[in-house]
Amino acid sequence: METVSILVDVQNVYYTTRQAYKRNFDYNKFWAQATKNRKLVKATAYAIESQDDKQRQFQNILRAIGFEVKLKPYIQRSDGSAKGDWDVGIALDAMEYAEQSDTVILVSGDGDFDLLANRMQIKHHASVVVYGVEPLTAASLINAASQFIPIDSTLLL
Repeated sequence: METVSILVDVQNVYYTTRQAYKRNFDYNKFWAQATKNRKLVKATAYAIESQDDKQRQFQNILRAIGFEVKLKPYIQRSDGSAKGDWDVGIALDAMEYAEQSDTVILVSGDGDFDLLANRMQIKHHASVVVYGVEPLTAASLINAASQFIPIDSTLLL
């Protein structure tokens, strides 16, 4: 049976689905599709820590589905800008999971992950499947993926 690891850039998916469709990503439908006929190695959702009850409930839903939820604090800089970026954490985990997986699924449209997708394929011979909102997913990431699956109405609430 094919082995799979799943990495979800929660903030990216939230903002791109809201911008493109004004709807939310359906994690349950995605889970069923991504794990069908596959043995799960690891599933991680990367999110920003929040004191908001709705966010905590959402994170608990992700855990109930089967995700490990990794949280990072939201940092407000003195110049007014903010940061809550998981790119390095996702990349480190992806390289580790790629060693143990036939396929790594990355749910993000962030073009910064194009080098990661290439590296996982070359170094670990892992297939890299990217799910993203097509008009908001970097062309470089789509091109670097073994397969690109657009997030469309079938994967939305």
